[in-house]
Amino acid sequence: MEIIPLGRHIGAEIRGVDLSRPLTREVRDAIHAAWLDHLVLLFRDQELTQQNLLDVTTIFGRIGQLARPKAFRPPGFDGLLDNIMLISNIRENGEPIGALPDGEMMFHHDMLHAAIPHKGTCLYSVEVPSHGGDTVFANGYAAYETLPEAVRAPLEGKRAFHHYNYGSTQKGDGKGTAAFAQSSHPVFRTHDETGRKAIYVNRLMTERVEGLSGEESARLLAEVYDHAEKADWLYAHVWRPRDLLIWDNRCSMHARTDFPAGERRLMLRTTVEGEAAPV
Repeated sequence: MEIIPLGRHIGAEIRGVDLSRPLTREVRDAIHAAWLDHLVLLFRDQELTQQNLLDVTTIFGRIGQLARPKAFRPPGFDGLLDNIMLISNIRENGEPIGALPDGEMMFHHDMLHAAIPHKGTCLYSVEVPSHGGDTVFANGYAAYETLPEAVRAPLEGKRAFHHYNYGSTQKGDGKGTAAFAQSSHPVFRTHDETGRKAIYVNRLMTERVEGLSGEESARLLAEVYDHAEKADWLYAHVWRPRDLLIWDNRCSMHARTDFPAGERRLMLRTTVEGEAAPV
């Protein structure tokens, strides 16, 4: 097994592992340790069944339960196994067969609007467009550790309120549907496995910092977002078919770039069950 860094601060490619085969405990432990070290792991050229994907997810913890009803069956699929979600813009009878179908998405942590967010996400590519639809990751540890004291100090120990409309690709576009949950979490989260602090707010879901005036909350959050999204902390993944990515939502956030509306994009997603966020 080889571990090849992808970016200066985040991401590593794992080579020499066939995830369609049973893995020894030693290899599973090494993959999990690499995940904690690099936040995002990439496995290329993996021929995975849905059951393979579920098995890989268990390397990182318990499989997360779907928060939304199962999507329609896509062409060529016999059916979706429990707790696998389609991320796709493919439409049948004018309706998307999957979730989060079109366009770009601002930086976010998956499930941050839930009371207990899922700690990890696995995404496997089946079909990708000719260009665009890239996933960009940001290292929340590095951003926190370099955040100016004037911004960090007023936010230490504070909590933020989060809300998300599932049907919306961006806030305020008028296309949203009612979110299934809203939440409050620490602005800076202490990772329950590494003990390190990371920025735990984002542009897409965070509404305000609790206990601050609206003006001060908006000002500080804007400065945090600008700092956390700097190119220094980023890795942009250009998808190929049969790529598998696994990322840690406790200490990283991610965004999606736009892609041609007329081209197909189909991904299979699983998540890793989380725990309540420690301060």
